[in-house]
Amino acid sequence: MIEARGLTRTYRTRGAFTGERTVHALRAVDFTLPKGGAVSFIGESGCGKTTLGKILTGIETFDGGELLVDGTELSKLPPRKRAPYFRRIQMIHQDPYSALNPTRTIDQILGDPLRMRAKVTGAASSGVRGRAAELLELVGLEPDGVLPKYPHQLSGGQRQRVVIARALTVDPEVLIADEAVSMIDVSLRLGILGLLHDLRTRLGISLVFITHDVATARYIGAGGELHVIYRGQVIERGPTDDIIQAPVHPYTQCLLSAVPIMRGREEPGPDRLEPLAPLDEKAPADGCLFAPRCPFADERCTAARPGLEQLGDTGQHHACFHPAPRRVVGVEIQPAGV
Repeated sequence: MIEARGLTRTYRTRGAFTGERTVHALRAVDFTLPKGGAVSFIGESGCGKTTLGKILTGIETFDGGELLVDGTELSKLPPRKRAPYFRRIQMIHQDPYSALNPTRTIDQILGDPLRMRAKVTGAASSGVRGRAAELLELVGLEPDGVLPKYPHQLSGGQRQRVVIARALTVDPEVLIADEAVSMIDVSLRLGILGLLHDLRTRLGISLVFITHDVATARYIGAGGELHVIYRGQVIERGPTDDIIQAPVHPYTQCLLSAVPIMRGREEPGPDRLEPLAPLDEKAPADGCLFAPRCPFADERCTAARPGLEQLGDTGQHHACFHPAPRRVVGVEIQPAGV
């Protein structure tokens, strides 16, 4: 459904006190999203995940590389002819509180895109309210109790479901879920994740899942491919379960080592890694991007940047001069009262 080849995005800013600054948000990102499949991207805040999502939906442009949707390379099309392709790709934003217009009812929020869609397809606009009700039922909401309300009258979980319903108003083939559960209560997250998984099964929708949480990436990305991204570069990719069970790149191992676990609930892993320093986006980028924080870095790591290479005959790929599969278990925390 989507194929990215060497996607690159660079921002250049100038400040009165900071001077010129260049930020490489994406560095030659490649991935393939099959129809009905799922691809997950995981990494720290500021690593370029959201920029990638905005490029896939047409909100942002890219500087280099190719983006193909259903076999058509969009960079070769004029802007007006790209719109039908981007319509097939919709985003579920991170914050359901700001994603919905607070001055309009849910009926209006869903009705506007449905009426625009009816004009394009030539369908009767009289069926807009009925279609809105169908979409709310599809995402697990009661139409009569939700349609007349304003966003502030709904819970966080209900708002996120409305955001998903709005994305479905144009019959998309791909959903970009950008931290879709990070802003809602933990007790409601499983319901939203289950809904996204159900939409893949029932409607055949492809899913790009963007997150910083290992557990949600593992749940949504089961059977799909996981990409670990750091400072705009994919530094490890492969089957989701394989990477989580035996990560190869030290950065991935550090991410998994930071996952909290309850004492006595899991066996401690043989290795647990921590970065040597906090993330510094201004650190030298001549060699490996993770070298300033890596426990295994040597002179070679600071002098040259590794590219993605396959690990033996497995499906995992890594960008590291010292690849070593390790089973890591996160940091142990004590239960309350201990």
